[in-house]
Amino acid sequence: MRANMKEYAAVEAAAMKFVKSVAEGNSAYAKELFCDEAVLFGYLDGKLEHGSIQAFYDNVDSVGAGNDFQARIDVVAVEETLAVVRVLEEKWGGRIDFTDYLLLLKIDGEWKCVAKAYNQNSDTIKR
Repeated sequence: MRANMKEYAAVEAAAMKFVKSVAEGNSAYAKELFCDEAVLFGYLDGKLEHGSIQAFYDNVDSVGAGNDFQARIDVVAVEETLAVVRVLEEKWGGRIDFTDYLLLLKIDGEWKCVAKAYNQNSDTIKR
């Protein structure tokens, strides 16, 4: 059963922790969102990243978002205990555009991200 609009707002607020971490170059906010066992998959500058979400935290903490960074959150779906969020990012680190998909579960009444998969736009890949 699809969740009510209040849950969409709660999912969007949870996803804002992701955006705030990226925008500020501080993984502390994202660490509130992701569960400890969360995983990530994607290609960064043509190299496959996969495994622990720690790689995302390391990237966020080592690369500032840059002055031109922009992001948009699209709540794609919210069910009773499951949500899918798309985050569009432009000019991360001053050059990279990403599309991130976050898979969230409602755990103990709180929306937590269990997986992040992303695409780096091919015209921003640095080899």
